[in-house]
Amino acid sequence: MNKKDAKTTYPIHELLKQRWSPRAFADKPVEKQKLRSLFEAARWSPSSYNQQPWRFILGQNGDDSYKKIMDALVEFNQKWASSAPVLVAVIGRTINNIGEGKNAVFQYDAGQAVAHLSVEAMNQGLYVHQMGGFDRKKTAAHFGVPEEYKPVTVLAIGYIGNPDQLEGGLKNSELAERDRFDFDDFVFSGNFGEKSGLFE
Repeated sequence: MNKKDAKTTYPIHELLKQRWSPRAFADKPVEKQKLRSLFEAARWSPSSYNQQPWRFILGQNGDDSYKKIMDALVEFNQKWASSAPVLVAVIGRTINNIGEGKNAVFQYDAGQAVAHLSVEAMNQGLYVHQMGGFDRKKTAAHFGVPEEYKPVTVLAIGYIGNPDQLEGGLKNSELAERDRFDFDDFVFSGNFGEKSGLFE
């Protein structure tokens, strides 16, 4: 297994340290009970006014939904995502459940649901790779998505595979050390861009 635990400065939960986004997935189906737990975690994530704007289209390798999701991926993602046993299209409801008008935070809330799903995936021994590289119009057409809903992202889900199954730069990326911005780059106090004294 290619473990890439985060080298944290401060202590965080082990599942958060272990979570990363591989491109090499094992040729092993994901048990239904584990998939149910992933969607249960997403179900209980927070959302503005509890509107729960997320919708998921589940594709399992070999079924029609999987083929449609795969067809909508950009070529780069098709090359590696085909090893994942599960693909999920994440769809967001753009209008409010309450009153009228647009839900300005539907993508944010859908992202929170995916974050919960991703952490539960680690708890189940699974990995998730989120993708923005897909054709949203094609996805909506493939699945008859209503106008008030918009495709947000696609997830590849499965057991981690061997980096050797990837070619060239993809293998190198799989093996590379993970990195993140320093705290001063994203935690501010006072005006935007002014570093906080929290980390001194």
